[in-house]
Amino acid sequence: MHALLVAANPDPRSLTHHVLGRLQAALHPGSVEIADLAEERFDPRFTPADRRAYHDGGNYPADVAAEHRRLERATDLVLVFPVYWWSMPALLKGWIDRVFVNGWAFEYSPASGLQPKLQGLTTHLLPIAGDDSGAYERHGYESALRTQVEHGIIDYCGSRRGSTAFIYESERLTPEATVRDVDRAVRTISEAIHARLGG
Repeated sequence: MHALLVAANPDPRSLTHHVLGRLQAALHPGSVEIADLAEERFDPRFTPADRRAYHDGGNYPADVAAEHRRLERATDLVLVFPVYWWSMPALLKGWIDRVFVNGWAFEYSPASGLQPKLQGLTTHLLPIAGDDSGAYERHGYESALRTQVEHGIIDYCGSRRGSTAFIYESERLTPEATVRDVDRAVRTISEAIHARLGG
């Protein structure tokens, strides 16, 4: 097992980072790597160089190629992020835009159609939401987020869907409720990874 945990939150004291640390501990003794996109100053901007690489299916910018190498070592990818405007932060979306590209995550041409390439990777989601689960259900926010990420990104690239574990009411929870909800979400993801890998 080699899990890559990707987080997008600029505040190292955030609940996102607390969850990240708890998940890292829960996945030991397996191999775990953390990609803290804010701390690493990953540039999420899709530049003309990224556009050329997308069309060419290669010649990726150096920072993108480095992310490819990290992902190629991973059996499991876990995205840990606060929900902004019912979606992921721009930093994480930019990471996906630049890294999950034609020629690496999938290949597409008018002649051959779509050929997903990430069949060896299982992707898990750990969104941290400010609102309660009832609001997500009533307005279809959870379904919309799952469709966008699970179908629109994970399925498109051929990755296996892992577990998705929301933490709700992140800004209103009591300390006791926060501990309980974090424990539940971390347990859901870590048990899914350990069970899939037979340990």
